[in-house]
Amino acid sequence: MELQELKFYRINPKFNNVPLPTYQTEGSAGMDICAALQNKIEIPPGKVVLVPTNLKVEIPQGYELQVRPRSGLALKSGIGLLNSPGTIDCDYRGEIGIIMFNFSEKSFEINSGDRIAQLVLAKVARANIVEVENLTETKRDTGGFGSTGI
Repeated sequence: MELQELKFYRINPKFNNVPLPTYQTEGSAGMDICAALQNKIEIPPGKVVLVPTNLKVEIPQGYELQVRPRSGLALKSGIGLLNSPGTIDCDYRGEIGIIMFNFSEKSFEINSGDRIAQLVLAKVARANIVEVENLTETKRDTGGFGSTGI
């Protein structure tokens, strides 16, 4: 497996105790990213919060970082991410923010250092955009939204 270098920059040294994104097991596809907070954040039911991480990242050209929910937060607490998977483009140099949503009926508390999402490094293919007069027909053709069965 070829390793790509991800360069993380901590914005404020006050949060140096918050771990950098980390793979939790040898087989993990995603690395957990943590909240970096002055004060805890509470997400009320049905509400959206942007959670800071105090991190900027330099992603290799031809790659993206996908921001995905953590399955344990989803199952146990009803917490997910909006715009999921989110994309961090290789030319973005701002702070990584995690858009969290509370799907449950109870408030959810986030503290500094809590693992809130996972990041997956993915290769990006770019397309050559071509306008045509028609498309090749297929057996499925325009069938969608359940057309192949339940």
